[in-house]
Amino acid sequence: MKLIKPTIGIAALALGLALAAPAGAHITFETSSAVIGSSYKAVLRVPHGCQGSDTTRIRIRMPDGAVAVKPQPKPGWTLDLVQGDYAKPETLHDATITSGVREIAWSGDLPDAYYDEFVFRVSLSSSLKPGDTLYFPVVQECKQGTDRWIDTSGKDGVDGPAPGVKLLAPGKASAHGHSH
Repeated sequence: MKLIKPTIGIAALALGLALAAPAGAHITFETSSAVIGSSYKAVLRVPHGCQGSDTTRIRIRMPDGAVAVKPQPKPGWTLDLVQGDYAKPETLHDATITSGVREIAWSGDLPDAYYDEFVFRVSLSSSLKPGDTLYFPVVQECKQGTDRWIDTSGKDGVDGPAPGVKLLAPGKASAHGHSH
């Protein structure tokens, strides 16, 4: 009888943890707004794996207007960058830039029971519009399955909403200054 109780206890605990994870636990940014024309530190929060499976890769596509991207390396994770041309030339620090990082991918292992953050810096083009939301589509690859956080409609209740940042006009918020 003593052998059955721990097994039932562990099964009940696992079920309880599975039910405790809210269905709407999406991948989101820690800071949900940013000032146009400034540098934004994007902290992408990954609360769980794919239906209980460990996360092995996080890929983020940079939207138009997100330039001069610099990812933060993570110990134990491999970082891959996809370079490409911007939709149109951008001006940054009085220089014209026409290409840069278009996608970031971190590959490693994040157990489903754990939470982690993936960080990058990005400059927000002065051509973006205040009040808009800039969406960063994310594909979360797991040992079993893939979750696509790519819906950029901004509607509530959609499957796989892309993490977004509300764009603020310069001078409207407490910007944290420029970082290089």
